Amino acid sequence: MTAVELSGKVALITGASRGIGYGVAEALVARGDRVCITGRGEDALKEAVEKLGPDRAVYVAGKAHDEAHQAVAVERAMEAFGRVDYLVNNAGTNPVFGAIADLDLNVARKVFETNVISALGFAQKTWHAWQKDNGGAIVNIASVAGLAPSPFIAAYGVSKAALINLTQQLAHEFAPRVRVNAIAPAVVKTKFAQALYEGREAEAAAGYPLGRLGVPSDIGGAAAFLTSDQSDWVTGQTLVVDGGIFLNAGVA
Repeated sequence: MTAVELSGKVALITGASRGIGYGVAEALVARGDRVCITGRGEDALKEAVEKLGPDRAVYVAGKAHDEAHQAVAVERAMEAFGRVDYLVNNAGTNPVFGAIADLDLNVARKVFETNVISALGFAQKTWHAWQKDNGGAIVNIASVAGLAPSPFIAAYGVSKAALINLTQQLAHEFAPRVRVNAIAPAVVKTKFAQALYEGREAEAAAGYPLGRLGVPSDIGGAAAFLTSDQSDWVTGQTLVVDGGIFLNAGVA
């Protein structure tokens, strides 16, 4: 991977020690970008950097909703590589399953802090550190749960709907210097989503017209497109990457 010629571009990717975030980092490094990845676990981040290539990746451990962590992550990317062309907001949480009528409001606040407010914080800091004067792109990892009712994970779905609207707001405000788009995946095979398919993957995948659940590289490829010149006239959009599951909406 490290033999690929450098593109000169740099990405900051949150929640990227594993799963979708790591899949995005892997895709961008594979095309020659350098990356600064974040996450809560230092050991997992170190392992991810080793796999990505220590000459292509650095990490910062911390909680996504912590403003001090956000500032340090942007500063680390600037110190290591001198620029932050792309921001991928992937950090997210879904700590509760159940009816929204019984949801602890403190849990709801935590979900929004991590899934929405942190994305805004990283966007603000990246904008002021580099993108305002030099341009770039932002990709927010949303979810199909933000596009329709999502029973038992309603707080998560509402937060992702807010992230999709935040994407549009940022796209309008940051134009023409920075393009801002979102990706809305369906179920992707990660530790984060295990509860949605573990022990019943074949059954879960049967509802998808393309016959399988997603994998992190599916989202990595979409993020690579949205941070490339090929998407240079695309902003404020949400790219649904769902294996065709929405084709079944309304089908009896």
